[in-house]
Amino acid sequence: MSFTAIVVFVLVAALAAVNGSNDVPKGVATLAGAGVTKYRSAILWGTITTLAGCVCSLGLASKMTALFSKGIITGATTDAFAVAVLAGAAFWVGLATVLRLPVSTTHALIGGMVGAGLLMSTGGVSWSAVGSKLVTPLLVSIVVAYAVTLVLTVATGATNKRRSASTPPVTPASDGGDVAVKTAPAPEKTSSRFITGAHWFTSGATGFARGLNDTPKIVAIGAFALVPAGMKPWHIMVLVTAAMAAGSLLGGMRVAEKLGEGVVKMNHREGFLANLTTAALVGVGAGAGLPMSTTHVSTGAIAGSAGPNLSRISGGTVRNFLIAWLVTPPVAGVVAALVFILAR
Repeated sequence: MSFTAIVVFVLVAALAAVNGSNDVPKGVATLAGAGVTKYRSAILWGTITTLAGCVCSLGLASKMTALFSKGIITGATTDAFAVAVLAGAAFWVGLATVLRLPVSTTHALIGGMVGAGLLMSTGGVSWSAVGSKLVTPLLVSIVVAYAVTLVLTVATGATNKRRSASTPPVTPASDGGDVAVKTAPAPEKTSSRFITGAHWFTSGATGFARGLNDTPKIVAIGAFALVPAGMKPWHIMVLVTAAMAAGSLLGGMRVAEKLGEGVVKMNHREGFLANLTTAALVGVGAGAGLPMSTTHVSTGAIAGSAGPNLSRISGGTVRNFLIAWLVTPPVAGVVAALVFILAR
């Protein structure tokens, strides 16, 4: 294996690790935010289910692999290109994780590919693919995730259940005298067990969908240099899976609390509905080759779980997230361009 291939190998592992740290909370933070379990347990569950998605990604998300292998860059790729894209994406996702900001690895990879692709060859970037197959689904997914969760929350009365649990109704006393306060009846144990099981299931489904969605992208970029060096795609998948798991367990706590409690203080049912939306959208997108950002979908879904009461959403947290999302492609692109200049 050449020196460049070794560098790519290390960068693939680094990007997968910071992706694990930044992305694993996006499906399971609601478990801890709603008080179902502790953050460590939630992250462990997210890591296990993400591993399952990673293993299945080569077979179930082949369209995603093809898109990031051939659909964005039209010219012949080089080892320097792979190094630059991986370095740009890993730098920004790693920095964002340190800053406790959930960002999109998809956006970072796109920015890196465009930044390095513009320098690699004239007309090397397929702008139509970037627009129709990448930017559009990434932006639309936020709105759809918010709208779907909002509708589900209102339709199921999740926000009403939250208020009834916190504010006991006032009823007249039986003797017609002073007003007596009667606490709201506790939810039935059967219903509570069902919601708990459903919440764990949808959190796991989100982790699985995230593995399907993110693994092919990293594998595709690494394959530019590692397949010619003798590695097979499934070898790269194993590398990505192992590094993603390590990153999840070691660094997942940094972003988890921001998503679990920083956007909306949610209850059990609201967390379940947010995860249901996220798992469905990201899973369908991965299978159809539409690279939705788990970051954007999960944040939109969590915000939608607040229902019509927008005052529950933390404006400061959402503002910081939006700023981080807007600077992700240009920062990754600039870093990738600088690295490409040095590496070619």
